[in-house]
Amino acid sequence: MLTHKNLVANVAQTLGAVPSAPDERLMAVLPFFHIYGMQCMMNCGLRAGATVVTLPRFDLEQFLRAHQDYRITRSFVAPPIVLALARHPLVDTFDLSQLRLVSSGAAPLKAELAAECSKRLGCEVTQGYGMTELSPVSHLTPPGSFKPGSVGVTAPCTQTRIVHPVTGADLAAGEEGEVWVRGPQVMTGYLNNPQATAATVDADRWLHTGDLGYIDADGHLYVVDRLKELIKYKGFQVPPAELEAVLLRHPDVADAAVIGLPDDEAGEIPAGYVVLRSGAAASAASKEKIMRFVAGEVAPYKQIRQLEVIDAIPKSAAGKVLRRVLRDSART
Repeated sequence: MLTHKNLVANVAQTLGAVPSAPDERLMAVLPFFHIYGMQCMMNCGLRAGATVVTLPRFDLEQFLRAHQDYRITRSFVAPPIVLALARHPLVDTFDLSQLRLVSSGAAPLKAELAAECSKRLGCEVTQGYGMTELSPVSHLTPPGSFKPGSVGVTAPCTQTRIVHPVTGADLAAGEEGEVWVRGPQVMTGYLNNPQATAATVDADRWLHTGDLGYIDADGHLYVVDRLKELIKYKGFQVPPAELEAVLLRHPDVADAAVIGLPDDEAGEIPAGYVVLRSGAAASAASKEKIMRFVAGEVAPYKQIRQLEVIDAIPKSAAGKVLRRVLRDSART
């Protein structure tokens, strides 16, 4: 449940840290029924008096043509669109020279992918962090302060804690724990579900995000993964997002997702799903080559134990990997 005060406060917080000017032209292709589209694109754009260009759905050619024709200065996207902007050959056939900033949200953006896209487009590719329960922005990247892999700094009038997920103790800079947030953007609760509300927002109005992350010495937040999505391999915790970032660095991989699959001996094993680039072979030898590549980049307990080649990674309309769909397909 988000109040009018929650939403207005978060628009003010967002524009206070990352201003928009009336002469800006914003691309809004993500759905407005999602909090990211509704607040960051629609409400912030209207409040700033900027021009908001909308599309009914994402089509890469139509998306790029709109950037060229409307001379878009800021584009709001999700990581799968960043991937296309970084690697698809169609991008080179359009003039995107007016683009000054690409803002990614809704799902984690790998540092290497952001850098690759930024180099190709010649503009900053940053990301923010939040959730529907936070109206949604709690962390964002002010102009000129981008750090690779960071989701930015704490929004104005907001507090952040990194807490040990078991003991509840506050952790120091650089230590990984659960991200807690408090501020005027915190929801009033879940509709008709006081138990879920109490489990998420404590008596002191700290919202327990369920995300694992750390804050560096400069106040930048790095989100490692969802606590509930961590793979438990022989007692070790393996973040799927870390393995996905490694997979995407392989030259044959166009897209990737990692889930945990039940295993009698290990408890769970990391299983990878990849979409190959055009021309790459989907042979047993090529899959083994990709798995060896990952093994050379991570600790032994984080190695991918199973790899499948699929046509597309299932994702929501907002660009989040639907790990549940992959887990369900693995059971059948």
